[in-house]
Amino acid sequence: MLTVTENAKQRLKELLLANTNDADFGVRLVLRAVGQTGLVLDREGFADDVVEYEGAKVLLMGPEVAQLVAGATLDTEDTPEGTKLVISRNS
Repeated sequence: MLTVTENAKQRLKELLLANTNDADFGVRLVLRAVGQTGLVLDREGFADDVVEYEGAKVLLMGPEVAQLVAGATLDTEDTPEGTKLVISRNS
């Protein structure tokens, strides 16, 4: 299971609300290329892992993505370009 910090949940909710007000949508973690992930707006699928925060589906993951990030942590990192979401492996 991916651990999602409170800061990451809050940032995901901000991203969600900035892009839609449709409660049926969430932010989906997808694979872009080997070792690269991305986020897209999507509806919950039947087998998805769902992370909810303050009544919103802030993170959706299909089984294959959930398996790849199992044991990792999704958190935020402040950069000169703004707050970014970062996935890291737990020690």
